[in-house]
Amino acid sequence: MYTETRKMHLIEEVLKVNNDDTLTALEIVLKNSKPSKGKKLSIYDFVGILTKKETSHMRKAIKESTETINADDWK
Repeated sequence: MYTETRKMHLIEEVLKVNNDDTLTALEIVLKNSKPSKGKKLSIYDFVGILTKKETSHMRKAIKESTETINADDWK
């Protein structure tokens, strides 16, 4: 039920908007949020979602949590 309340609040806020640029931006966000049928997502669909700082933290976490594999260790 919480989701329904949030939707109603969002609709109320949209009704208060008088700026055409804001309405256009909202329309674009809503249009882009709909999943397209049959289209597989690519890594390029996520470009720009993370900031450089977030990307740096993620790379650091991956580097620290993964082990380095030496190809000669198992021979």
